[in-house]
Amino acid sequence: MHDPRDLLPLKASDFHILLSLAEGPLHGYGIMKAVERESQGEVRLELGSLYRLLGRLLDVGALAAQESDDRRRNYSLTPFGRRVLEAEARRLAALVKLAPVRKLLREAKG
Repeated sequence: MHDPRDLLPLKASDFHILLSLAEGPLHGYGIMKAVERESQGEVRLELGSLYRLLGRLLDVGALAAQESDDRRRNYSLTPFGRRVLEAEARRLAALVKLAPVRKLLREAKG
């Protein structure tokens, strides 16, 4: 398997898909709704594009798929996928730390 950093930076949709699966497997519609909810509506995945993205993440080994009892396909993070997600989260956290240094964010006044 290759280095998770080889896939960085992730597209926002890929990051949100992987993040939605961090707590356990979901089927396609569940992923779509989780991404919409967790991104507060900023990222909306259409079913057609979602399955194309899932296929690509399966191809690179970040996801695994398994048929469930109700004939739905459940997707889950592979160990490699979790390492990719963690590497991207670290990359984003380092960028966010630069925002106050560059005076991009103002302190909220309460």
